[in-house]
Amino acid sequence: MFEIRPCTTMEEYGDAIFGIGQYFGARPDEQRLERFSKVLDVGRMHAAFEDGTVVGGGGAFTFDLSVPGGSLPCAGVTVVGVYPTHRRRGVLRAVMDAQLQDVHERGEPIAALWASEETIYGRFGYGIASWAGEVKIAREWGAFAQPLERRGQTRFVTAEEALELFPPVWEALRRERSGVFARTPEWWELRALRMPDEEKANPKRFVVLDLDGETQAYAVFRTHAGFENGVSNARTEIVEAIGATPQATAELWRFLLDIDWTSTFEAHLLPPDHPLFLLLASPRRAGYRMGDGLWLRVVDVEAALSGRAYAGDGSVVFEVRDAACPWNEGRWKLEAGSAGRTDAAAEIALDVSALGSAYLGAVSFDQLQRALRVEELVDGAVRRADALFGWRPLPWCPEIF
Repeated sequence: MFEIRPCTTMEEYGDAIFGIGQYFGARPDEQRLERFSKVLDVGRMHAAFEDGTVVGGGGAFTFDLSVPGGSLPCAGVTVVGVYPTHRRRGVLRAVMDAQLQDVHERGEPIAALWASEETIYGRFGYGIASWAGEVKIAREWGAFAQPLERRGQTRFVTAEEALELFPPVWEALRRERSGVFARTPEWWELRALRMPDEEKANPKRFVVLDLDGETQAYAVFRTHAGFENGVSNARTEIVEAIGATPQATAELWRFLLDIDWTSTFEAHLLPPDHPLFLLLASPRRAGYRMGDGLWLRVVDVEAALSGRAYAGDGSVVFEVRDAACPWNEGRWKLEAGSAGRTDAAAEIALDVSALGSAYLGAVSFDQLQRALRVEELVDGAVRRADALFGWRPLPWCPEIF
């Protein structure tokens, strides 16, 4: 029998994080743990104990996540892992169940995560809620489809300047797209802008684009130098490129793709509707490889469904199955942007994981039905649900947490 509880000391905190950390490298040192605790509270890290010894753990950042038409409190699930000595013994199930109970008690209606393995989290009620992919653009294929009139000015800034200039652009992205979490000042300083020792050989560089008297875009990139047969074969890694307006986004990418002495430009976590694909004259040459992005878990059906906006009017009644959160079980009617329990006949039956997939608008109920993840009980219900939940632009989370 395992005891699952929040960590109370830094030693327990480190041991619980090592549940996943051991698969990625060395045990985090005291300085790194102290730094990490500033963004992930010790009390939000659950540890699994057997006879007083930690054998696994799972944490959750305290986030606000943008959802269609607004923002909601969200548990940003992270560093989930079990020691190899205790695999397949129910530790992960116990940790995830305890965490969901804690998330519910904290009043966070949704939880989200990035899955290191896509087969793990569906059984805990998480569903794929966004798509993300990577591009590798050779210099010769970086031309735009149409001439770009450049009106802004790019300039390099220090990390200290970025701490002031970047957040408003990030917040503009949060207002535009769902799936973006609010970054605290600590997050910016310790995660987004910090220069780890292992990156000092090719450090992050920070650039902003000023347009119409204000900063409207920023980028973080690293250059990995190299030569072959006397010719540079360097690659530029675009860590993050965010624009507050279409013009600023286009100009920022033109700047990035024009960086000299670069053979290949690489970017990750781009959504399938990113404007870059229609800016490029030869988008197929970007070699876009799409995979699952953010996974979402509806922890409180009523609060989650009532906390986002919808694309149209109408109503739909869901029959929700939820093995881990019994308070979600049953029939829920969504009408006029609000959800509540109902005795009306169900029109769509589904597991809570499928509801999580549809929640941000990247996955349609029609897709879920065709994949046998949703059962339509009343003709036309899936079409009505899609008319409500569909949302553009698609969700995008530009950072793995």
